[in-house]
Amino acid sequence: MQKITPFLWFDGNAEEAMNLYTSIFSNSKIGEIVRYPEGAPGPAGSVMTASFQLEGQEFTVLNGGPMFKFTEAISFVVHCSNQEEVDRYWEKLTANGGEESQCGWLKDKFGLSWQIVPDVMIKMLKDADKAKSNRVMQAMMKMVKIDIATLQAAYDGN
Repeated sequence: MQKITPFLWFDGNAEEAMNLYTSIFSNSKIGEIVRYPEGAPGPAGSVMTASFQLEGQEFTVLNGGPMFKFTEAISFVVHCSNQEEVDRYWEKLTANGGEESQCGWLKDKFGLSWQIVPDVMIKMLKDADKAKSNRVMQAMMKMVKIDIATLQAAYDGN
């Protein structure tokens, strides 16, 4: 068991969210599901809490009601090895009501924020040549979904 587990609060759609997330990430699985009994605060039989893994990372969800909403103050970074991965995660996480933001950020249909980040972008931004890293930063700031070819062109000075 991992020491710290992200705990996500939903308003009645925790099971739907868990099913979506485990369908998107390949190394994923659903764990224990605890359902509300008769007389509990939630509808009997609906998910109260559940655990699942995405790429080996454990998460817990709760159907806690409408009191708390997600904000961009918390997001999950998805490290991508190529443009195909960036495009696939972007498409799946923005589908059916998700929202695009900028610089690789998005919100899924539940309002949870994600950052879809190609590993090469981080390498370029950390380059010791400040002119190269600055050009990459300027290019990234104009993007919604990250485009690796455009970043590479900026890095190369084209």
